[in-house]
Amino acid sequence: MNLGMLKLFSTAIFLFCSLLGAQDLFKFDLIQKGEQDANTLLVIGGIQGDEPGGFISASLLATHYEITKGSLWVVPNLNFYSIIKRSRGPHGDMNRKFAELCQKDPEYETIQRIKSYIKDKNVKLVVNLHDGSGFYRKNYEDDMHSPHRWGQCSIIDQSNIDTKIYSNLEDIASSVVKHVNDHLIKDKHKYHVHNTRTKEGDKEMEKTLTYFAINEGKAAFGNEASKSLPTHQRVYYHLLALEKYMNVMGIEFKRKFTLDSAGVYSAINNDIHISLYEEKISLPLAQIRDIVNYFPIKKDGVVDFKASNPLLTIIKNGNTYVIQYGNRRLSKLNADYLDMDKDDNIVKFKVDGKEIDAKFGKILEVDKSFLVYKSNGYRVNVIGYVNKSGIETGIEIKKHQIQKRFSIDKTGTTYRVEYYNKDRFVGMVLVRFKN
Repeated sequence: MNLGMLKLFSTAIFLFCSLLGAQDLFKFDLIQKGEQDANTLLVIGGIQGDEPGGFISASLLATHYEITKGSLWVVPNLNFYSIIKRSRGPHGDMNRKFAELCQKDPEYETIQRIKSYIKDKNVKLVVNLHDGSGFYRKNYEDDMHSPHRWGQCSIIDQSNIDTKIYSNLEDIASSVVKHVNDHLIKDKHKYHVHNTRTKEGDKEMEKTLTYFAINEGKAAFGNEASKSLPTHQRVYYHLLALEKYMNVMGIEFKRKFTLDSAGVYSAINNDIHISLYEEKISLPLAQIRDIVNYFPIKKDGVVDFKASNPLLTIIKNGNTYVIQYGNRRLSKLNADYLDMDKDDNIVKFKVDGKEIDAKFGKILEVDKSFLVYKSNGYRVNVIGYVNKSGIETGIEIKKHQIQKRFSIDKTGTTYRVEYYNKDRFVGMVLVRFKN
């Protein structure tokens, strides 16, 4: 699945009322980027759901990087159920299931599928992203800086493997560590190479994804960021490492944000949105309210949506639809169950004195005022605007005339204009005031 030509990431329909027993509904994504060739980098995030630095880094690699030369595969949400549950592993640690695994294990099919991608003849190098405790040090310094900690290191299972390319694992890991250390936010965040020497008798590490990959003849590395750091800084260090791995493999790219602490924070939190019902409804999610009431949902309860990020999903819980971003709950949509019309007409507005044609799902930027024209005989409801006549078309509306509690965002700037054909919902346009 090559998503380079798509604006939105995924489409899903969830009809369940609880996460229990829903493992099979959370399939992971494989995103193929660039021109596919026999020198492919496979990046995996989300093998453990309580390590957001890893899976958010992989998702940004999928959504905010353009590969201009070479081949990149990204799995941003390997254990998506674990991510949603904010758990290391509801069915046990998935990163200990790559040696032997019973076919009755709930994650058996997931393991078999990711193994098939690792074994693919085009994949030559694998990076598995983790967040680890403390700060790894070869020698003991204190409880948080010791050989028993896993944060801030590049992990290899052995120094070399018998392959035609990328056989010198320790040299590659050292080059990645040097690159990261040349761009530290603080000196105390320093990276180190951690060689686990797995085949010398580490029975736990023998069960891991990277050791499986090595035994399939693939160069494989773990990259660990420290759980002692805020998530956006973990992501910063993961991306520094990933850019060096791409450089080692001759993969070239363009990035949509500045790679620094502030740039990463903005990319994670501001550039996210979701659309519903063939894009008749668009929701920017950066500042969405914790609860949005009277939200139009098809009468049968089906939620058909597209998301800008593979970590976004919608989960039905009774009459509430939860928008989930990785292991963060962004908002609850309290359903207003409605029949839905299939019309997809253009509707007309006047925004700050200028006439505008708008499709359903559009967001209109407003400076001072907007006016909704009568269109196609639709009934119009500007949510939060009260008019004694009950008519909401042909009237110039300013921000102070709409009750702030009805905005969809916490800043009180964005409001819903809903269209109905009699009692059937047709579509929605958002108006967003600039201040």
